[in-house]
Amino acid sequence: MDADETQVMTRTAEFTTTQGWETEVRGRVAAAVDRLAGPLAELAERDANDGDTRLLVADFFDVGLNFSKYRDMTTEYRTSGDSIDYAIVLDGALFAPVEVCRIGQELDLRNIQMSRRLAVDKGAEWIYLTNGRVWRVYHMRPTPDGGAPQPVTVVDVDLLDPDAYDRNVDGLFHMTHEAVEHGRLDALRRWHETTEPGPLARTLLSDEVVAAVRARLREEAEHPGHLGEDEEIRRVLTEEVIPRGLIG
Repeated sequence: MDADETQVMTRTAEFTTTQGWETEVRGRVAAAVDRLAGPLAELAERDANDGDTRLLVADFFDVGLNFSKYRDMTTEYRTSGDSIDYAIVLDGALFAPVEVCRIGQELDLRNIQMSRRLAVDKGAEWIYLTNGRVWRVYHMRPTPDGGAPQPVTVVDVDLLDPDAYDRNVDGLFHMTHEAVEHGRLDALRRWHETTEPGPLARTLLSDEVVAAVRARLREEAEHPGHLGEDEEIRRVLTEEVIPRGLIG
C-alpha cells in the first residue's frame, strides 16, 4: 500500500486507509489548527466579543475548511432581530446555517434555534455551530412520526483541549468542503447512527459477531465445540447482557 494513502492516528493506534485528496486536506486542516492556536488562545484569554470571534471563524472557514468567504459563505440570512451569522451555500442551495457565538459562551441547542427553523424551511440537513474554540456539526434527523427534524451531534471538537489534537483534526476534516463533496461527513453521520444502542445491540447478535465470540470462548475454555453453541450465545446475550428494550 502506498504510504501516502495511509493515515496513522498516533494517539489511538488506529489506522485508516485514505485517498490522496484526504491526506492533503488533513494536512491543510492541521496546519490551520496550528496557525489558529495563538490567536485562539489570545481571544480566550481576553474573552473576546462576538465580532472578534466571528473574524477568526471566518478566516478558519476559508483557510482551514476551504469554504470560500466569497463563493461559499453568505450573510444573506441575517435579519434585524435574531440572525444567522453565516450560511454555507453549495451549488446555489443552502447547505448549512452557521451560528457563531463569542468565544467564552457555552454552547447548547439554544444557540441554534434560528438555524433549526431556517434549515427546516430551506430543506438543509446540516447546522454548524462554533465559538471559535468548540466546533460542532448537527445533522437534522427526520423523526419516525414525520414531525420536525431533530438536531443530532455528528462532530464535536474543542481546539483548546491539549490532549485531543488528533481527534480535533479528524473532526474538523469531516467539516471541510472536500469531505462534504466526497460524502465523508454523511458517512460519519451514518457511522454514528450505527453505534447507537439499538443498532449496536442488533450487531452484537449478527452471525459474524456470534462466530467471533464463539471462537474466543472456545479458545478460553480449550473446548473443541459442541452443537448449539451459537444459540446458547444468543440466548445469554438477549436474556442477560443486552437490555430487552433494545432488541426489536
